Amino acid sequence: MSILNRYVAGTLLSAVALVMTVLLMLGLIFIFIGEQGDVGVGHYSMLDALGYSAMTLPQFALEAFPAGALIGALLGIGVLARSHELIVMRSSGMSKLRLSGAVLVSAIILIGAEMLIGELLAQPLAQLATEQKAFAKYASMSFAGAGGAWIRDGNTILDVEGASSAGEFGGMLVFELSADDRVVAVGRAAHVSAAGPNSWLLSDYQESRFEHDQVSAERLSQRLLQTAAGAGLLRLTVANPSQLALHTLYSALIYLRSNGLDSTPYQFAFWARIARTAGILAALLFALPFGFGALRSATLSARTTLGLALGLVYFFMQRLVESGAQVFHLDPLLLAWVPTGLLMLAAVTLIWRVR
Repeated sequence: MSILNRYVAGTLLSAVALVMTVLLMLGLIFIFIGEQGDVGVGHYSMLDALGYSAMTLPQFALEAFPAGALIGALLGIGVLARSHELIVMRSSGMSKLRLSGAVLVSAIILIGAEMLIGELLAQPLAQLATEQKAFAKYASMSFAGAGGAWIRDGNTILDVEGASSAGEFGGMLVFELSADDRVVAVGRAAHVSAAGPNSWLLSDYQESRFEHDQVSAERLSQRLLQTAAGAGLLRLTVANPSQLALHTLYSALIYLRSNGLDSTPYQFAFWARIARTAGILAALLFALPFGFGALRSATLSARTTLGLALGLVYFFMQRLVESGAQVFHLDPLLLAWVPTGLLMLAAVTLIWRVR
């Protein structure tokens, strides 16, 4: 790699690193503020909230990487443009393709860093943070699970299959125990929704009760279950597909498909993660044309504002297509690539128009 390529790549990487540092500091503050509502519940303290915020930062970094790369690239290109270095490079014979190659080197390094964070740090730290928070808030309960949740609250044991939204879950098994830990009743609900902080609404509930060497069966369209293991605890113990690493998502997809189960949430999370990673390259290429033409003399504040606006648009588009995939049952593969595809198309078009 030539000196000019290293210089361009170094400038872009420095700007992106600076922006990501600022975004991570802001993210830490916002996550910590969001945890204040749980401080004081059980043994969950301010120090626990700070630890939870710090351990969920890698997950926040994954979601903020494309926006941070876009803002940082605009600032880095702005530094080169305002000092007329890009004009000198083009005048000396450096082509658009070669400049794009220097940007590609920066993108490869950033994608490598994003992959390391996503595959090695984000998921384990997020799970550890969730477990520690649950233990602190619900110290009087015991639970365990992977993908679902097994929770014991006194003489009641709950087995939750998975979350479908913020307040709704999949099927639930309910085990009632006697004082000597013998099974008194076993029930299953097809769907579960939160009916309050300490209650659940069980839909299509079937129960078998064991009494005096006899088994009695009962079926209810709905049952209200009162338990201290409310939605807050279950949301802490049921894994969200968007927080899983790529290799975990791939394994989940293979398992679900081989057993004929619905894999749409995991399929969308898998392709959305890949598209978000490719979005780093699209963001850097998109910033390159802004070093030429009338925008090369734009101020730092103008480029920062533009980067923030475009980053927010990309972020909300990603959330919008995620909702569309789950609510309207659209093709998750195509939807996951919509924001990144539009950004890449705009980048290629703008680069092609640069003279």
